Amino acid sequence: MIKMHASQRVYGGPRQMFTSPFRQLLCARFLTVVLLLSLAACGREQQSFQPPKPKTLTAAELQKLRWIEGSWRGTGVNQPPFFERYRFENDSTLTVDHLEDESFGKVTSTSRYELKNGQFQDGRYVATALDDNSISFEPLKAGSNSFVWKRESKDAWTARLSWQAYGNRPAGERTYQMERWPKQ
Repeated sequence: MIKMHASQRVYGGPRQMFTSPFRQLLCARFLTVVLLLSLAACGREQQSFQPPKPKTLTAAELQKLRWIEGSWRGTGVNQPPFFERYRFENDSTLTVDHLEDESFGKVTSTSRYELKNGQFQDGRYVATALDDNSISFEPLKAGSNSFVWKRESKDAWTARLSWQAYGNRPAGERTYQMERWPKQ
């Protein structure tokens, strides 16, 4: 029979590594600290997103946005040209067709902004400000950008996108120049 020291029988050996009361306490404290730090990091990320405060609008107020109707060519820094068509289906629904190319022949996707219960939104973004020359949208969930469409003239406007830092993505901003297309 092999003789073992009492500490080996009760607390020692590779199979019983964490059975020592001291080791159990250290392990529990370590796991508690890791858990608290993880929760704090998640809490900070969630706390930085504040749900937007939608602007209450009427169909009559939406008519201020009629300047955006038409076909547009968008350009930006390090961005190939893109093409979009904006049209009001009725007094409370704006449809944005995203087009394959300047021929405007093929729609690749469509966004619909609808006025419901005083809120103008597409399910991902909601209008938070509107005046005669611009409209601002904020995201309905964390991690998305906000944007502003601002009229520069009857044939030009800008789309300014901005976003907060989120996860590994730093905060930033990008502006697109939109010109009526084809040029008239």
